[in-house]
This record gives sequence, structure tokens and C-alpha cells, in this order.
Amino acid sequence: LAMSSATSGTSLPSGLAVLTTFPDVLFIPEIIFGGLVWILVASTKVSEAMPQGWIMFVSVLCFVMSISLLCLYLCGAHGGSRSWVALV
Repeated sequence: LAMSSATSGTSLPSGLAVLTTFPDVLFIPEIIFGGLVWILVASTKVSEAMPQGWIMFVSVLCFVMSISLLCLYLCGAHGGSRSWVALV
């Protein structure tokens, strides 16, 4: 079971060091697959637009939140606080 770097006693990484820890490097495939889901949902033809709208909303929201969280980690906005582990 992989543990985040903050739970093992060290501080949270910031800057490009984010891309060197296993739990944090999972942001990259999450963003890639999130973008693919967004594209696939948008290009699907359905008879009722309402369910597709909600699925599109959720996929775009998760995509934007993943990119925002990655940017916050890269900028070091967490300040080394361990409470940020819950966001990951």
C-alpha cells in the first residue's frame, strides 16, 4: 500500500519535486485520462441531452480540479502542511 510522502514523516514536495513521488506522479495519467473522458463524452450522440450534460459537467469539473490541484502543488501553495494529503 503506497503512502504519501507526508504520512511517512517528510514534508510535501513542491515544484518539480512533485513529479518524483509515486502518489503525486499519478496526477499525469489522471489528467490524460480525464481529458480523454471529456472528449469521448462530448463526441457521443445520445437521445436525451440531460444525462450527457451532467456527465459532461462531472468530467470537466474533475479535469479542472485535477489540473488546479497539480498547479497548486507545483507552486508550493500547501506550505508543507500535512492537511493537504487529504486532497490527494
